[in-house]
Amino acid sequence: MSTPQWKTVLILLTCFIGIWFALPNLFSKKTLETLPSWFPKTQVNLGLDLQGGSHLLLEADLKNVVHDYLVGLLDSTRFALRKDKIGYAHLHTDLAQHAIVFELRSPLEAEDQSRLFKTLQNIDPDFTVQIDGVHVSLILSEFAISKREKSAISQSIEIVRRRIDETGTKEPTIQQQGSNRILIQLPGIDNPEHVKNLLGQTAKLSFRLLDDSVALEEAMAGHVPQGSEILESEEIASQKVHYVVRKAIIVSGETLLDAQPSFDDKGRASVSFKFDAIGAKKFADATRANVGKRFAIILDDKVISAPVISEPITGGHGSITGNFSVQEASDFALLLRAGALPAPLHVLEERTVGPDLGADSISAGQHATIFSIVLIAVFMVIAYAAIGFIADVAMIFNLVLLIAALSQLGATLTLPGIAGVALTLGIAVDANVLINERIKEELRLGKRLLVAIDSGYKRAMSTIIDSNLTTLIGSLLLYIFGTGPIRGFAVTLSIGILISMFTAVSLTRLILISWVNWRHPKTLWI
Repeated sequence: MSTPQWKTVLILLTCFIGIWFALPNLFSKKTLETLPSWFPKTQVNLGLDLQGGSHLLLEADLKNVVHDYLVGLLDSTRFALRKDKIGYAHLHTDLAQHAIVFELRSPLEAEDQSRLFKTLQNIDPDFTVQIDGVHVSLILSEFAISKREKSAISQSIEIVRRRIDETGTKEPTIQQQGSNRILIQLPGIDNPEHVKNLLGQTAKLSFRLLDDSVALEEAMAGHVPQGSEILESEEIASQKVHYVVRKAIIVSGETLLDAQPSFDDKGRASVSFKFDAIGAKKFADATRANVGKRFAIILDDKVISAPVISEPITGGHGSITGNFSVQEASDFALLLRAGALPAPLHVLEERTVGPDLGADSISAGQHATIFSIVLIAVFMVIAYAAIGFIADVAMIFNLVLLIAALSQLGATLTLPGIAGVALTLGIAVDANVLINERIKEELRLGKRLLVAIDSGYKRAMSTIIDSNLTTLIGSLLLYIFGTGPIRGFAVTLSIGILISMFTAVSLTRLILISWVNWRHPKTLWI
């Protein structure tokens, strides 16, 4: 009896590929940089607990999400009412009801009420329209509120990921925790202040016209025109400058294509930006219609600058010059490129793991893995002699293939992940214990050696599949319901189990049959 040639080639090729992709983990990053380009460079990513770094738990302040959404629909509501020639007054948002409310100038007939109902329902299907005499309310449903809050969290996670990626941080862990929290782990970052500053800004950029219909002093006294508001700036150190700004947005940061730090013609740090086609057209139309007037560049309700429109800006690009340092200009550009957060983020928890502690964890994990390999190897040789040694060889290949898989999949190895590696090795030889015991039984029945080996593998296979399948189900549940390190353990264990199905069955069978055909032993000494 022999193994088919194609299967032999496939098994050996798999082992070779595993060794090849596991090799980079034997070298330092500096050494890898000096090796030829054809040599694999991907190593296993070490988690926060192994290489040190920062742990941040952020909470999204979702109370303004619904408010911003309702405010954004005010213009749509106003346009729809004017289009249908429906007289109204006092159009505003009511946060207590999560609604847009207004009053009709006069009660409507039943037919007109039906038309108004359809008009308002078309603004947003999630609105519940209530008409009570002249009082009209467009109330956002609880389901719609929940949907927008979930969307805000998902969007926040993506924007946080973009901002952190822009800083060059390698292999950050960013995931949702609970309904409104975001967990961030930054391996190798021992001072997260810069990252915290970047994440602490929502970076909502808008271009809006100044309202010159009223003097600033009059507006500050409480006479702010409807449709305008007072915003402040920090243009001059230690002195706040106020502006009366129209609420209507000319162009928002959502239409930006790119933003880069630069310098103006006076050598001051600035930020160059470029709009997409839609933003460029809106900006060109607005500046063409308002030559000689001032407009405000606003970031997070702060006026960055308020230049005069000297001529139409039709190129779709420009620059923002404020009281920036070079670093602030760079950060500002980064925030604009990454996009605005839909909700402010607040730091709830912050921890820093030093690199020395991470090194201690790696050392402890290495010792634990080595000890487990040695003890398992000794036990298998004592218990099963030759085929125990073959199982030990397969266990080593299991470890090599596991490291290769973790490297290529970009998985992050944590301290619980190392525990998963050690457990995987035990599970791998557990399959060989089952096989060896089956072979023993077949030999006791007087079967020839090769026949006993073949029967032993076949009879043990169903038990091996069942046991590994149940462990995989447990790992899957850990991954679904667990977070952070628990997921790392589940990933390592799952990959290890799948690899053990190959090493403990296919690889050991190939080695054992090849050895028996070569040496022709009369017994396996088991």
